Amino acid sequence: MPSSRTVLYATAAVCIALVGAALYLQHVQYMQPCPLCVIQRYLFLAIALCCLLGAWGGQPKAGAALGVLGGLGGLGVAGKHLYVLTHPGFSCGIDPMETMLNKIPTATALPWLFQANGMCEDATDKLFGLYVPAWSAIWFFIITASLAWLLARRSR
Repeated sequence: MPSSRTVLYATAAVCIALVGAALYLQHVQYMQPCPLCVIQRYLFLAIALCCLLGAWGGQPKAGAALGVLGGLGGLGVAGKHLYVLTHPGFSCGIDPMETMLNKIPTATALPWLFQANGMCEDATDKLFGLYVPAWSAIWFFIITASLAWLLARRSR
């Protein structure tokens, strides 16, 4: 059975790899991120940070608990994104959320990572048969379930 630190490190690595995949889709495949995509990036990075701090700080349960909260938030955002895709008349396009997100200091300092330029309903390209937000929801579920399992098991 893997140690708590190993699970936290693996979860952080997966989250960082998923953000890397999003950057590949953005900069190589030219799929512009929408506000909901950018929020999902923030949540994946927040989960990674919580897991790393929990592993480094000797508080794996605290890191896992905060990661679960981030994962649940990510499931909610990915769910909303899928709702937008399945209801074509519903849009989150150019709206106050995009303007607010693009003015956050991280978005102005790292626009290649955190700037929202796309429209949520345009995320219709499929990757291995599923929309990108569906993949995001699947990964948020796997991450949340893994961290919840870490919380439920006895300490090692």
